[in-house]
Amino acid sequence: MSEIAKSVPEGARQHITAGPYSPVLEIECSKLIVISGQGAIDLDGKVIGDDIETQTKYTIENCRRQLESAEVSLADVFKVNIFMVDLKDWDIMNKIYTQMFPSPRPVRTTVQTKLLPGLLIEIEMWAAVK
Repeated sequence: MSEIAKSVPEGARQHITAGPYSPVLEIECSKLIVISGQGAIDLDGKVIGDDIETQTKYTIENCRRQLESAEVSLADVFKVNIFMVDLKDWDIMNKIYTQMFPSPRPVRTTVQTKLLPGLLIEIEMWAAVK
């Protein structure tokens, strides 16, 4: 895999109720990789899972597979956008997210919105390598 090209600047701070993400990252790169929004959908187009825990795991795994096709990993991700049908699932999603992402975690935006039928979460990612 690739070399980590991100770091949290010294002195970066965020409020104590912040989720598992970095408030700011410095990126040094020669290659930028962007993946489109991924959901808990298998290659046959079937939605996997009907709960946020299952869908979050499968969605991040789909993201990981897309990143690997560009020879990068979750460790190279510096920006994540998460779209959720219901923010009441925030704590469960964050638990899975924390388990799957190494530190320093990417900067992140999470919003509540409507998604394709059956999906509870959609995630897009930006990665960079030196």
